[in-house]
Amino acid sequence: MPYMVGVPESHTGWTFLTNHARVLAVIADNPNVRIRDIAAHCRLTERAVQRIISDLESDGYLSHVREGRTNIYRVAPDKVLRHPADAGLPVASLLSLLVQDETARAAEPVGQSPHLARTNGA
Repeated sequence: MPYMVGVPESHTGWTFLTNHARVLAVIADNPNVRIRDIAAHCRLTERAVQRIISDLESDGYLSHVREGRTNIYRVAPDKVLRHPADAGLPVASLLSLLVQDETARAAEPVGQSPHLARTNGA
């Protein structure tokens, strides 16, 4: 399971991202990902992931086609984020910050994300 590499232990308290954003990022990173693997990566139950996927599909952020026993997901990159403070910001902009190759993520030292370097002007 590639999504278990570098996954932190469970956490209590507030976080910066919603579970919907986490699930969407995992799917954007691997459109054939199994619900079981999304759940493990996001530290959610499979049932919670199914509900989140249903929410994302019903609001047009995500769709899927069935190929045999596999779901192939498609993210709607031009769909705008829901919060009024994010007016006009497309999902693709958020995902570009969240999605990166799992191999690169596992190889990076903690705190050395290329996204952080750009944000901090480094």
